[in-house]
Amino acid sequence: MKDYQTGYADRVQALDVVGVRMEVPSNSPIVLLREASGARYLPIWVGAVEATAIAFAQQGVVPPRPLTHDLFRDTLTAVGAELSEIQITDLRDGVFFAELVFQSGIRVSARPSDAIALALRLGVPILGAESVLDEAGIEIPDEEPAEDEVERFRAFLDQVSPEDFG
Repeated sequence: MKDYQTGYADRVQALDVVGVRMEVPSNSPIVLLREASGARYLPIWVGAVEATAIAFAQQGVVPPRPLTHDLFRDTLTAVGAELSEIQITDLRDGVFFAELVFQSGIRVSARPSDAIALALRLGVPILGAESVLDEAGIEIPDEEPAEDEVERFRAFLDQVSPEDFG
């Protein structure tokens, strides 16, 4: 398990994007992240536009004209600002916070949904603060190794509500 140290006192864990789904019955989009080397999952409710941007990036969809996250990626590339990682840094009053971490050491506050959409486009690591995973992470034991992750995610969504994380 790779363990990272942030500029903060908190440790971070590498996260993978499992997918974006609609939470029932509210039809709210959720992006589900999973510890790369663990059993915890981190569900983050996101906006519809951001959910689409994340799903497009995961599926390799290239729109005919750049969307906002594509434009930001292209701008960073054009000016030579190299993004090294994104970090989900905090959870306060049910709201997640993230930062874009640049190679230069500059850190820029961002919504996790935007940060994730950008990280997927640039192929940079997504990291989550241990304190956020401790507070909002949900352990889903890997009972059947052959079971499809998406099916486990759907089952998880059937049992969870936003109040579980507030």
